[in-house]
Amino acid sequence: MAVTLEMIKEIREKTGSGMMDCKKALTESNGDMEKAIKWLREKGIATAEKKSSRIAAEGIVESYIHMGGRVGVLIEVNIETDFAAKNEDFRTFVKELGMQVAAMSPRWVSKEEVPADALEKEREIVRNQALNEGKPEKIVDKIVEGRLSKFYDENCLLEQSFIKDDSKKVREVLTQLIATIGENITVRRFTRYEMGEGLQKREENFADEVMKQIK
Repeated sequence: MAVTLEMIKEIREKTGSGMMDCKKALTESNGDMEKAIKWLREKGIATAEKKSSRIAAEGIVESYIHMGGRVGVLIEVNIETDFAAKNEDFRTFVKELGMQVAAMSPRWVSKEEVPADALEKEREIVRNQALNEGKPEKIVDKIVEGRLSKFYDENCLLEQSFIKDDSKKVREVLTQLIATIGENITVRRFTRYEMGEGLQKREENFADEVMKQIK
């Protein structure tokens, strides 16, 4: 049985689970709504969303150094209890998030953290791009929203494809971990350092460098 968008929305409203999880549940259940809901509950995904309002004040600050010291990341991820903060799966996930930040250079944790001025600037840029490409005015707004979605995917950590499994977004992996551990988990903040970033670097061509060595 084909899985439709309406079916996905219906099961999402009933369980509070993510769109991709709902789609997978329906696919696994051959479109049977009750079986899909049962599948989500057995996986713990349906209840994971409900834990998101619970306070997570424990956790760890993890560091990750890459490329022989050329890129460094500090990331704070919170969980509800100190006991769960020692969970091996949790610590592995935090380490992998550090790798994610180092490799993919996100600017913000989530879509909600994108400043209004940055979003408006990006909206103006992609709108002008669409108009300059000769796109009809009546469809420009839809094009803008599509390109903003890509902007979020590239710049927000939770919206990025997970580097260990690019078939999932980071937020989906996070939701699955919440279901597994049974506690709310939140990515609070991160900082990425790249050696020499922002510094003016000397630019010399190879021929000039060779001549200097000869002299």
